[in-house]
Amino acid sequence: MQQLKRSAPYALPIKILQFGQGNFMRGFFDWQVDLLNERTGLDAGVVIVRPRGGKPGGNSAPLLDTQDGLFTVLVRGLDEAGQPVKDYRTVECVQREIDPGSGWADYLALARNPDLRFVVSNTTEAGIAVNDTDRLDDAPPSTFPAKLTQLLAKRFEAFGGARDKGLVLLPCELIDQNGPALKKAVLHFARLWQLDPAFDAWIEGACTFCSTLVDRIVTGYPAGDADSIRQELGYDDPFLVAAEYYYLFVIQGPSWVGDELKLEGSKLNVKLVDDITPYKKRKVGILNGGHTTLVPVALLAGLEAVGPSVDDAAVGAFLRAAIADEIIPALEMDREELDAFAVDVLLRFRNPSIHHRLASIALNSWSKFAARVMPQILRYAELNDGRLPRRLVLALAATMVLYRGDVIELADDPAILAWFKDAWPKVDSGEQSMARLASGWLANAALWGRDLNAVPGLAGAVTAALERIREQGIRPLLG
Repeated sequence: MQQLKRSAPYALPIKILQFGQGNFMRGFFDWQVDLLNERTGLDAGVVIVRPRGGKPGGNSAPLLDTQDGLFTVLVRGLDEAGQPVKDYRTVECVQREIDPGSGWADYLALARNPDLRFVVSNTTEAGIAVNDTDRLDDAPPSTFPAKLTQLLAKRFEAFGGARDKGLVLLPCELIDQNGPALKKAVLHFARLWQLDPAFDAWIEGACTFCSTLVDRIVTGYPAGDADSIRQELGYDDPFLVAAEYYYLFVIQGPSWVGDELKLEGSKLNVKLVDDITPYKKRKVGILNGGHTTLVPVALLAGLEAVGPSVDDAAVGAFLRAAIADEIIPALEMDREELDAFAVDVLLRFRNPSIHHRLASIALNSWSKFAARVMPQILRYAELNDGRLPRRLVLALAATMVLYRGDVIELADDPAILAWFKDAWPKVDSGEQSMARLASGWLANAALWGRDLNAVPGLAGAVTAALERIREQGIRPLLG
């Protein structure tokens, strides 16, 4: 089978340095850059750097250079109207990929490139980390921020601290305020290495660290469809990634960042905002909170995956009502915008190309519930004179029932698993009441941040929901 190769030499100026070669960045960020190049003339080439590279001789995994930086993104799923959509795009913006273990000099040489303007990263939640052991003369140092600091220091030196040679940094790691977090990490190494104070001033005044929110499911290479994909494309591409139709990129930064990215007229779902917080709350509340609300109820109803659960008459109606009537009213954003986002979320949940097993999403359910759903329960009660959201409370009770451990294999904090392993047999034997179970769990201040028995009516509502699930099962309670 023919391999994917360029028919002409590289031509794009290197404007973007990307830390992270994984599926997500290729199916999310590089895909968007390629569309910007096509639609708005951004004319941006990307060099990818492997953030964890550093072993002598480099990384054994093949670089994108083996097919001239080209790769294919397959977008498939349901569009806004719920109709199946499928589209292939050959992404051409990546010019090369560098493994720091074997190409450290090539990496540092990028610091002298006058065209370089943006640095984007996705190095997992643990990637923006610091230590006191990486050194200025390490080639390379171990952490991503230390590698970045070395490059920025070289650029500061190469251009004599010129303010117009500062960079715009767009970290995409899934942590709060990822922009300031990355800036703080860079300044840590600058001070650890005792760099010129003028470098600190250049970082503060010439470089722009933007916080971001990224949202798209990129599933990687769809091995089960490999034969049909090869036939449709007419070539073999081991770097192909599949992504859902939906995507969102929110950047908190000055308006000129959007101008430099040439976002106007691109028709991309990229938002440049003054405050990213409402978008984070929207995603956590509706998308993540919707998942966390659905999972225990659907599992107790005998379902196994997200798509069939949303299509199930009773379970799907429960989820839609929970989002519309209990989650959205607790979020402080424009109702019309929240409703539109919820429509997108439900379409994504129904995507037949993505098989999300409920048992997989149920991993570490309690930390997820505390972050994603409990804030909406409390806010709803606050806004409604103490009245509690019935469906979200039912999801809370259903999660407690799930932790009896007889539906799926559980994975969570050992202390949490031990608590339920001790508590449920006492309830089943009559040694402990259901009310004691509910109040005992709500008292877990380490999880909730406080004793939730102080919330009027909550312990009683959870107890009643637990009793009804035990007596009737989950399905009769969903209406």
